[in-house]
Amino acid sequence: MATKKEISMTGFDIVAYAGDAETDLLDALDAAHKGEFDHARELVKSAEESINLAHNTQTKLLSQEAGGQEMDVTFIMVHAQDTLMTTMMLKNEAKYFIDEYERLHKLEEQFASQQH
Repeated sequence: MATKKEISMTGFDIVAYAGDAETDLLDALDAAHKGEFDHARELVKSAEESINLAHNTQTKLLSQEAGGQEMDVTFIMVHAQDTLMTTMMLKNEAKYFIDEYERLHKLEEQFASQQH
């Protein structure tokens, strides 16, 4: 059986990975807003790597539970699950908004070139 301490430590790992991803995603949105689309996409890729690390950490516990080990739910683990899910949703939204910022940027360039 995984101890509460082990489950909580796993939760801290998931929160840390998801937090890194969230920071990258918010920075990616800022970069896209400035027109730095390649940099924005690099940050999304970095975020995806952190999300994968969080997911792999989560999967280890899920596999143990599926194998019959009893697991105590801790508040830290609940927080970790929430943080990971919202970060995954943010990733999807960030990708959408980066594409939209790029589309808007191209339209603005077209409009500006027609004004000259």
